[in-house]
Amino acid sequence: MGVGTSGANGAPRARDVRDAPAPRGEEQLGAGLGVDPDDLPDGLVVADEHGRVISFNAAAARITAVPASEALGRQLEAALPLEDLEGRRWWQLTDPYGGLAIRVGQPERNLLLPGGREVLVSARYVRGRPTGPVRRVVVSLRDTEARRRTERSHAELIATVAHELRSPLTSVKGFTATLLAKWERFTDDQKKLMLETVDADADRVTRLIAELLDISRIDSGRLEVRRQPVDIGAAVGRHIQAYVTSGQPADRFLLRIEQPLPPLWADPDKIDQVLSNLLENAVRHGEGTVTIDITPSASPREREDEATAATAAHAATSVTVSDEGTGIPEESMNRVFTRFWRGSKRGGTGLGLYIVKGIVEAHGGTITVGRAPGGGAEFRFTLPVSTPAYLL
Repeated sequence: MGVGTSGANGAPRARDVRDAPAPRGEEQLGAGLGVDPDDLPDGLVVADEHGRVISFNAAAARITAVPASEALGRQLEAALPLEDLEGRRWWQLTDPYGGLAIRVGQPERNLLLPGGREVLVSARYVRGRPTGPVRRVVVSLRDTEARRRTERSHAELIATVAHELRSPLTSVKGFTATLLAKWERFTDDQKKLMLETVDADADRVTRLIAELLDISRIDSGRLEVRRQPVDIGAAVGRHIQAYVTSGQPADRFLLRIEQPLPPLWADPDKIDQVLSNLLENAVRHGEGTVTIDITPSASPREREDEATAATAAHAATSVTVSDEGTGIPEESMNRVFTRFWRGSKRGGTGLGLYIVKGIVEAHGGTITVGRAPGGGAEFRFTLPVSTPAYLL
């Protein structure tokens, strides 16, 4: 591959690396690919055996704000004056041409460009033979914006968790300290009320910790699904009964099940978690009747193929939860399943629907959001009726 390139202003290309014999098989392979360095998404800077820059692609020019025409032909240290976070000149520290002969490069690290702008830098030393002199220094540059977004997301998660934990823990601490100090002064009813409050707040902390663990597993792809036979109609019925027992009117819920439903194998605890989140959103943020429709459906992966869907009409189960409230604004629907999205200011961490989506997708299913016929929000998730591997 020729790594010489031209600047955006049309400056002539620098000497092509192919003018020198390729010391490694990778360079010969690159030449056969015929990839222009300007097509690479990351910054690429290449210096020859004398330390002169012979390639400075468009991404490198964008990241460093140095035109390729100014960098080509200059010494690497002058064209790319990098410093570590302690202000030391990176090229003097690493000494690619005069350092250890067994060194093959530098791992990625945060370095500073002039003006203090951070950039992710890694380098590779190309030698003609092991422990031989350096023939090329290949430097990769990446912008740190993606990492900053991740760090901001983590910081926001930590701040949200700290805020959500503070309230119940303060309550638990206050009530327990009061009971220990003044136990004899309270009646049995007062003690019971305090202990019930402590118990409820402890449950709240436990739920939050469980949410954090779920997020960690979802983000790392380690969310385990333990499939068992699940009666989805009975599961929804249990949640409705719990709401009725807690004071919700029974006629606020409408459960419709289309029979026959295919056998569903899923993780019952995680399906309960999905149903709990969706029903809680409908009850808390919606209005009117909460309708739950359970129907057989085509497999999420096969629905796009009409011919296949016709023969797989009962290869999945769909659950639709809808209400008659104001619904979700159109402009917010693409953010519903992201972290920290809240449909209103009435409490919550904004993590529930993110976890719901992760659980459904871990089952191989899909989930969508839209507007219900009654005007409220409508969530629909579809689960394939797969069976555990040990039964196949």
